[in-house]
Amino acid sequence: MNLQMASAQYPVGQHASFDEWRLHANHWVSEAAHHGAKLLLFPEYGSMELVSLLPEEVQKDLKLQLVEMRRFYDDFCSVYADLARQYNVLIVAPSFPVLQPSGKVYNRANVFSQQGLAGWQDKLMMTRFENEHWGIQQAPPSFSLFEATWGSFGVQTCYDVEFPIGAAVLCRAGASLILAPSCTETVRGSTRVHVGARARALENQCYTVVSPMVGNAPWSPAVDVNFGYAAVYSSPDTGLPEEGIVATMPVNEPGWLQVHLDLAALETVRREGQVLNYRDHQQLHYGLFGKTPEVQRFQV
Repeated sequence: MNLQMASAQYPVGQHASFDEWRLHANHWVSEAAHHGAKLLLFPEYGSMELVSLLPEEVQKDLKLQLVEMRRFYDDFCSVYADLARQYNVLIVAPSFPVLQPSGKVYNRANVFSQQGLAGWQDKLMMTRFENEHWGIQQAPPSFSLFEATWGSFGVQTCYDVEFPIGAAVLCRAGASLILAPSCTETVRGSTRVHVGARARALENQCYTVVSPMVGNAPWSPAVDVNFGYAAVYSSPDTGLPEEGIVATMPVNEPGWLQVHLDLAALETVRREGQVLNYRDHQQLHYGLFGKTPEVQRFQV
């Protein structure tokens, strides 16, 4: 099966009203869909630009802004659900800090199909900034597999993709595509995400896709500086790029990375590759740890 997808190199913006932001979101989705993309990936914490609609004293308060962001959540989801239906695409929306009834806040990547909200993946591994300063917590361990007509994918948000277990679980459940929305402020942070994404592609003989936030937001102490570049990686094996780099964008340049993915090539490599990383990684991992974690399945 073949897939045309787009990964956003998304600039954090400042907006005068929610309607202005809605038009902004429409512009981004329509551009990717116009060029044929059927799956759109937005970055981690792209929703934080909505903080620019809050009073200045809230914008400056790292923890208060998480509480106040809840006023936008339902409308945020409605906008992306409408865009998925209007343009007949799948959208992994910018991740959103979702306040739970318990008072905890999870970093959630929602997936929207033509039927509306299909499901979500909460971030499982917190960076020191999230955990020690911002107050965003680790979600309970749970993995979501999104099953489309062309194949299946999972989401490993930023720091999550730097650890092998999530991608291994998702690929064992049927994923051939791991999406990594990210938000990093330094070359080092961006490099860690890309090294993780390349490692996950190698271990699982799958495609991995990074979508970063770029640009600066001096009004926001949470996402004030952003550095990164969009990229698509594969296993460096027969029929795939020799270095495992399918496509990249110039650093910090806003726009879409459009790419055509041959998913059938992954099946061939997993079966007949020069090496069999996927098979051997699965055998090693589950040979050591035994029980397979449960995976939620969502039809998209």
